[in-house]
Formats: sequence, structure tokens, C-alpha cells
Amino acid sequence: MSLTKAEKAAEIDLIAEKLSSHLAVYLTDFVGLDVEGMSHLRRKFRASGIEYRVVKNTLLRCAMEEKGGYDELFEFLHGPTAIALTNEPSSPARVIRDFRKTSDSGRPELKAAFVDGAVFGGEQLDMLARLKSRDEILGDVIALLLSPAATLAGAVQAPGGTLLGILESLQERT
Repeated sequence: MSLTKAEKAAEIDLIAEKLSSHLAVYLTDFVGLDVEGMSHLRRKFRASGIEYRVVKNTLLRCAMEEKGGYDELFEFLHGPTAIALTNEPSSPARVIRDFRKTSDSGRPELKAAFVDGAVFGGEQLDMLARLKSRDEILGDVIALLLSPAATLAGAVQAPGGTLLGILESLQERT
């Protein structure tokens, strides 16, 4: 069923809006997944807060041209394409990796990923999956910020014991 010009324009606008509101865009090839497998994959994406949808390459390209900055992805717009959109850059890679482990088809296949201005090829799926999530990075930063305070608190609580030990060892040497 063909789309009218108005429907195509509306779809391009919708895709462009979604591109603007997400930090990461994953292009996947889903050929080889049956209906049950595709439904299962969509549920996994949805559970991780990722929007996953099949798109026409020409409409996606038009939306990318409209937004600008996606030129490096154009070479990957061939064959059936589904996009995963998220603000958590490593989440789609984890979902794809975990789904492929349990699926016999080895699909979906990552064509490319666009994460905060950088393009990653399909062979970099495992590297993308190992990236820390935003919450994990924030936790690490908070832990780093709190560690000097914890060290300082420990030193303040036991200054007498440390000072006394130093004085005793100095007295024994003389």
C-alpha cells in the first residue's frame, strides 16, 4: 500500500522529531526473524525503554537530511531497516546482543549505530554493549566524589590514634 505525499511528509516529520529527541539511533536488519521473534524482540526493546520501529529507507533518509548530521549513515540505508531510538546509548546494543544469544536466527543484525554524533559499525556491537549506562556513570562519579570525604572523615575520627602512634615510635627511636 503506497503512502500519499501528505502521509509521507507526516512520517518524515515524525521520524525527524524522534531523531531530535534521542541521543542514539541504531539501524538494524531484521530479515530472518519470524513474527513471533519480532514480537519478542519488540517487547524486549519496550521493556528497556527503547522505541523500535520498521521504517522505509527513503523516508528515514529524508528525515536525516532534514535534521542534518547523519550523512555517514546513508550508506547503511539499504534492505529492510528498523531503527532503535533511545537516550541510553548502550541499551539497544545490550538488547540486540542478549536477543541474539537466545535466538537461532542470529538476528537482528546491527547495520550501524549513531551515538551522540559518532557512527559505529555493526562489528562494534559488543563494544557498544559494554558501555556504561548513564546511571552507572553517575554512580561512579558520585562514588569518586564521596571517597575523599570518606577518607577525610576516617582521618578526622582517628587523629589521636594516628598521632599517638607516631609520637610513640619517635620516642622509641631516641
